[in-house]
Amino acid sequence: MLYFQLVIMAGTVLLAYYFECTDTFQVHIQGFFCQDGDLMKPYPGTEEESFITPLVLYCVLAATPTAIIFIGEISMYFIKSTRESLIAQEKTILTGECCYLNPLLRRIIRFTGVFAFGLFATDIFVNAGQVVTGHLTPYFLTVCKPNYTSADCQAHHQFINNGNICTGDLEVIEKARRSFPSKHAALSIYSALYATMYITSTIKTKSSRLAKPVLCLGTLCTAFLTGL
Repeated sequence: MLYFQLVIMAGTVLLAYYFECTDTFQVHIQGFFCQDGDLMKPYPGTEEESFITPLVLYCVLAATPTAIIFIGEISMYFIKSTRESLIAQEKTILTGECCYLNPLLRRIIRFTGVFAFGLFATDIFVNAGQVVTGHLTPYFLTVCKPNYTSADCQAHHQFINNGNICTGDLEVIEKARRSFPSKHAALSIYSALYATMYITSTIKTKSSRLAKPVLCLGTLCTAFLTGL
């Protein structure tokens, strides 16, 4: 059973890699109208030039739930009443004589593993949605720099579906065709929901009646603001 789960995890990571780092899956070429004002907004610059770079955002999204899991599991393990119930519960789970792990380590690996799988799966679904829809960003025509002369664009209402009309930077144009669904919003919401579900279902001490709702609400609000 463990090997089967490892195969699924490896396949998920590999598929996410192909979506992120290769051009195996070509984005759908969506057409547009000549001189469409909704697609001529100013280009905001590359993601690396933004206030929070994608690398920093993804590190925070991965590290925050992981840190919550570590702190929560270690705290509960060192609380006597909680530790005794956890040890009794974990002993009912068979992992094989050669693969027995400490209950604390086993729970940390389990929760972080499920979180990592969901994070990669969310990334796959978001990339698949962007590839299938090819939804254009509001600044698409600004970076596309279409050659209207070769397209014989005589009127604003004329629809163009020729992907070769663009004369701008190909890499920037490729990203401008992948605006929906938003990867930042999807990954932020997933991380917040997982952290919230973990806090709600796992931490059950009486002293956390007010702390849990405040922590969960703060996590969800932060994810919501990140996705805007």
